[in-house]
Amino acid sequence: MTQTSSPPTHVPGDRAAPPDQATVDLLGLLAYGELTAFERMATDARMSPTLDDKIALAAMAAAEFSHFQAICEELDRLGVDREHAMAPFIGPLTAFHNSTAPADWLESLVKAYVGDNIAADFYREIAERLPSPSPSRELVLSVLDDTGHAAFAVDRVRAAIEVNPTVAGRLALWARRLVGEALTQAQRVGVDRDALTGLLVGVGDLDALAAIFNRIMAAHGRRMAALGLSA
Repeated sequence: MTQTSSPPTHVPGDRAAPPDQATVDLLGLLAYGELTAFERMATDARMSPTLDDKIALAAMAAAEFSHFQAICEELDRLGVDREHAMAPFIGPLTAFHNSTAPADWLESLVKAYVGDNIAADFYREIAERLPSPSPSRELVLSVLDDTGHAAFAVDRVRAAIEVNPTVAGRLALWARRLVGEALTQAQRVGVDRDALTGLLVGVGDLDALAAIFNRIMAAHGRRMAALGLSA
């Protein structure tokens, strides 16, 4: 008589169930994004006008690397190879950073505050549509929270404009360029990764998609106003 084996039972602590592709893509995208943010901030710290500024930016770079490590640990928990997850996003993110290399300290601050945050807003809209409750979803949303760069950038940029108001026009033009490049990068990622696009397409109607775009641009407008720049 043939004995039928029982299906394996889940034991707490076992490897997580295989994740959906959208979750893997978003984790891979953010992992590489946090890694490049760490590299960029560490490099930009060399342009800091004071030692206090250098220390502050170095601390924020360390926070970005901590986020990178947390995402990699989540990929490990899900049984996903971290390098494989990040690989599709190396091209688009590298192209974005190569085309938006800041010329000076103030441009580096505006890039971190304006360029990075508009991309983060887009990724947050995607993350909020991941299955819930989910450790991956909660981790992504926490990683996208501000690391303290916002207040630091606003303080330094506004102080520079107060000393020399003529820099405001240059920085406003720089911010507009960053927004265009960031949205182009996000669009490229969306076209290449169907699973991520599917989450937004799943919103269901054009009015809902327009509302997403309006929220992103409204947040951008508030950031520009905080810097003292025209949107």
